[in-house]
Amino acid sequence: MKEEDRPLRKGWTTGACATAAAKAAYTALLTGSFPDPVEITLPGKQRPAFALATAEADAASATVGVVKDAGDDPDVTHGALVLAIVKRGSPGAGVTFRAGEGVGTVTKAGLPIPPGEPAINPVPRKMMRDALAEVADENGVACDVEVEIGVANGKALAAKTLNGRLGIVGGLSILGTTGIVVPYSCAAWIHSIHRGVDVARAAGLDHIAASTGSASERAVQDLYGLSETALIDMGDFVGGTLKYVKLHPVPRVTIAGGVAKMTKLAQGLLDLHSKRGSVDLEALASFARAAGGSADLSARIEAANTAAEAFGLAAADHVPLGDEVARAAQGTALKVVTGKPVAVEVVVFDRQGQLVGRAPFAHAGPPR
Repeated sequence: MKEEDRPLRKGWTTGACATAAAKAAYTALLTGSFPDPVEITLPGKQRPAFALATAEADAASATVGVVKDAGDDPDVTHGALVLAIVKRGSPGAGVTFRAGEGVGTVTKAGLPIPPGEPAINPVPRKMMRDALAEVADENGVACDVEVEIGVANGKALAAKTLNGRLGIVGGLSILGTTGIVVPYSCAAWIHSIHRGVDVARAAGLDHIAASTGSASERAVQDLYGLSETALIDMGDFVGGTLKYVKLHPVPRVTIAGGVAKMTKLAQGLLDLHSKRGSVDLEALASFARAAGGSADLSARIEAANTAAEAFGLAAADHVPLGDEVARAAQGTALKVVTGKPVAVEVVVFDRQGQLVGRAPFAHAGPPR
């Protein structure tokens, strides 16, 4: 079997790893013995077992580390050591959570966890509470526990994520809704898009800009002087972004991208990844004709190697190809948010960050 043909291996979320570490640490705190491997129950009732990478205890606390295996998913936390330090809590306090080294703290409204709390999401918290309650029941004690979750080198890893923009400072988030990482699902990116929209709405912003990459993001920020909170790094997920905005409306949404990505959107594609579709040069030639280009220009565009070359040919003929592409892309986007109080603008930038096309804010008509 070729490498690219083999089944992709699933992995475990940081939330699942934190749960395993916390359960093993609490067991050792109560019994003096570390279960290795330690088995936990996921939200879907699966019962995976996790090997312990580190384990130590004294009279007051127990600490366990579990190495995250993200399977074949390109996850920034793959291989990270997720740590749980467990101590006995005050009687009647239940389970309380602390942010250890490498786990962030929430500072902005709009996230599932309120400001001031450790960035440990609701499902991982429930998984840990359930696992700790299981250990407490087995040992006949009340489940009053203080749990500190950390990630080795988490602060440096967080710099590669969108946590800073979301108002999560000091480290990573402990994430997961199923406990399982599906390979190449890009679930973490989609999660960041959703939380970015939530934070912008909670901040009362009426204008956000969703960009396909860092160059277009810088260009649209310069265009409007937007705050970082208003910027959504959507990557290729324009469809997922707009579908979430449809459910959680923002009055004005700017879609920003380079010539190739926006041409794909103009063609009707909502997932702009290269695996989902390529630039159709015939379609680009038709956009050039609609913008007033000649038959000769259309033929040269069809023979071009890239969208960037096609745009260069149109610019040389003083044909506003970018505006036509932006209008068609806007039409694709507006279909997603039809009937909602959302105005969509599309802006197209070249590789130098220069504005080469624009479709001003417009609303879709009522749903049919």
